[in-house]
Amino acid sequence: MRLIRTDEQRELADATRAFLAGTSPMARVREIAETPGVCHDPDVWRRMAGELGLTGLAVPEEYGGAGFGHGEVAVVMEELGAALTPTPYLASVVLAANVLLALDDEAAAKDLLPGIANGSVIATFAPPVPGDRMPGARAHGDGHTLEGPVPRVLHAADADLILVAATLADEVEDGSGPLAVFAVDPAAPGLTRTELTTLDLTRPQYRLEFDGTPARLVGPSDAGPALERAMDLAAVALAAEQLGGMRRCLDTIVEYAKLRVQFGRYVGSFQGVKHRLADMHCTLEQAESIVRYAAWAADEAPEELPVAAALAQSFMGRAYFQVAKDSLLLHGGIGFTWEHDAHLYYKRAKSDELLLGAPRHHRARLAERLGLVT
Repeated sequence: MRLIRTDEQRELADATRAFLAGTSPMARVREIAETPGVCHDPDVWRRMAGELGLTGLAVPEEYGGAGFGHGEVAVVMEELGAALTPTPYLASVVLAANVLLALDDEAAAKDLLPGIANGSVIATFAPPVPGDRMPGARAHGDGHTLEGPVPRVLHAADADLILVAATLADEVEDGSGPLAVFAVDPAAPGLTRTELTTLDLTRPQYRLEFDGTPARLVGPSDAGPALERAMDLAAVALAAEQLGGMRRCLDTIVEYAKLRVQFGRYVGSFQGVKHRLADMHCTLEQAESIVRYAAWAADEAPEELPVAAALAQSFMGRAYFQVAKDSLLLHGGIGFTWEHDAHLYYKRAKSDELLLGAPRHHRARLAERLGLVT
């Protein structure tokens, strides 16, 4: 098992970090986040796809991608998490592309994946989050129609393709049956998108309402196993993003502790501060091991991925939030101001903690996959 990045992965991280530093400084992140109706910078997205080729990293070459692994996607997600860049990368490259690949629908993959891989199509996926009831699908002519709401969908306003997990209502009336995946045109009749007021301003979310909306079935009528794999891969990518945010929080507060003077001493010399920083560093070290293992399992040991993914989200959600909270508190009064960036990481940490389900769901899934419950 290799937990150390390859030379190519380190070069990818360096290139991505330099690109984001030049195109998405925190002032630009704030500008996009605070502008109504703006979800990301289209020019940055085009350059990510064209100059760096980041949007097609894990897409096979036969579908227009680069044919690399999920470890490379984790490298990019870590840098995006550190920079807080508003981008549909998680929605399109991680969620939507992985769902299409997991469904093993050759026709749909050839039709939909090339656009995602080259960045010309922004896709999103409404994942089945524990506790949420998914919409129902009914056969209608040669296709299907969708009925019902989806509570939260990333980047639904700027998506060119929306993938939705829904139950086949013709087979199960109470909505508890197996899930299938449907492709929906954002301009389809009967689809309403409502922007949500969210804690994290850098990652817009929308509520979708389907009212007889035409949809195309992608993959089998029971997509449960495919969705499990896709959501495990999403959990790994999200964990990498959380790791990047944690590292930036710790780096920022360490630098501040070296500069801030109180009572004639640098605050970093105070025992209480030193101990808290040491705890944050230990948490970061544990987090890095967990994320590296999960990214390795995604590419090299698919039989270990279910446990690795559940472990990653069980640990990373609480860990990132704790580090972000401690970083904010250790900044003192300035950390509580709107002008300081600490609150942006604090809000992203809490949003990420709940994005794929509450931590208790991930712990329950981990216990089940370890055989600790029956």
